[in-house]
Amino acid sequence: MPVELQIIRASEFICLDADEQLDFDESKQVLRNLAEACRKRGVDRALLDVRGMPVSPKPRFTPSQLAELVRTFHEAGFGKHQRLAVLYKTDPHGGARMFAFISRIQGWQVRAFTEFEEAVLWLSEVTGKGATRQQEVQIPITTKRPRESKSPQRGLPPTGHGRGTTPTARRISNR
Repeated sequence: MPVELQIIRASEFICLDADEQLDFDESKQVLRNLAEACRKRGVDRALLDVRGMPVSPKPRFTPSQLAELVRTFHEAGFGKHQRLAVLYKTDPHGGARMFAFISRIQGWQVRAFTEFEEAVLWLSEVTGKGATRQQEVQIPITTKRPRESKSPQRGLPPTGHGRGTTPTARRISNR
């Protein structure tokens, strides 16, 4: 099943002022615009890639700001069936994990990952009524039956073929 995914890099929504300080209101508005664009295009999966953010000596976002960013996705039209993965390299202040935790408390499907592949696998899982984590597809396996030997010494079918009798038992019953 194909999955359309929007990747949002930190450089696309983190806005800094001239003093390299976070402009939270501007960052929040840009993030809202990106989330609205996803919803308008019908994209239900997004990856918020913050690996490129330099680690700062103190947290860039307070817990209340992280909660506001979570609400931003909701206000932009993201519902409980959409998924958002937060991809980070290091999280010394716990911001990425806290964002995901606050989101889950609100009932949203948000998780934090350090590995791109794990994030994409989670985003691509099938969700919805009656869906399982991974769809199972049964593929029938057909095999060729071994040919019966035409030689006089081995005119019997191989062991296990023919009404549950062994070749020895068949020989005895054929006498």
